[in-house]
Amino acid sequence: MEVLPNVFQLSYNDILNHGARFEMRGNWCERYFGNSNPIVLELGCGKGEYAVGLARRFPDCNFIGVDIKGARMWTGATEAHSAGLSNCAFLRTAIEAIPYFFAENEVDEIWITFADPQMKKVNKRLTSTFFMNLYKKILRDNGRISLKTDSNFLYTYTCLMAETSGLPVDMMTPDLYSMNLGDSERSLTEIQTFYEQHWRSMGKTIKFIRFRLPHDSQLVEPDVEIEKDDYTIKTQI
Repeated sequence: MEVLPNVFQLSYNDILNHGARFEMRGNWCERYFGNSNPIVLELGCGKGEYAVGLARRFPDCNFIGVDIKGARMWTGATEAHSAGLSNCAFLRTAIEAIPYFFAENEVDEIWITFADPQMKKVNKRLTSTFFMNLYKKILRDNGRISLKTDSNFLYTYTCLMAETSGLPVDMMTPDLYSMNLGDSERSLTEIQTFYEQHWRSMGKTIKFIRFRLPHDSQLVEPDVEIEKDDYTIKTQI
């Protein structure tokens, strides 16, 4: 990871306890990508399938995969580097620290692909109001957030969070592969993560929601009991 030029690493501990400043913050386009194209994050990127896949399909956007686990991220970072994808980078850090790595309005869009649903701890869910308030600090006004998941729990929770908070929803479906997608949306099914392939092979439907996050939105946690999934990602794979 340390020798890959498209990988950036700075520990949360260094930021909080030693006052370290990430030099790329506010300067990703200028200093790394060398353009003024939109920045799209894949949070909890794992092996980076979406970051790499989107970078191949959309050369006029800059993609950054973010995850704390370097062993998985190495796969996507190596693939992007070997393929010469100059519009794809990776950042190894805890997602809770994301405002230390991106400036206000620096990010145009966020993807969350097959994240752990965190059924017991709401503040650990990547679509919780806790994280939404973090995303507001870096995402442009009305920036898009897309969630792709096999988890009915996480999908239902996210739909309710968006509804309760009055967030504009562009698209949502409990069965993505049953939809007739246009050319502009084919990446939703043409790019498949490791987990997505696994769950589809088991007959699980893939859920999807895309919504926008206005800066003036009042985020509210849904006060509803949601049926929990009867399986977990970590124990099955």
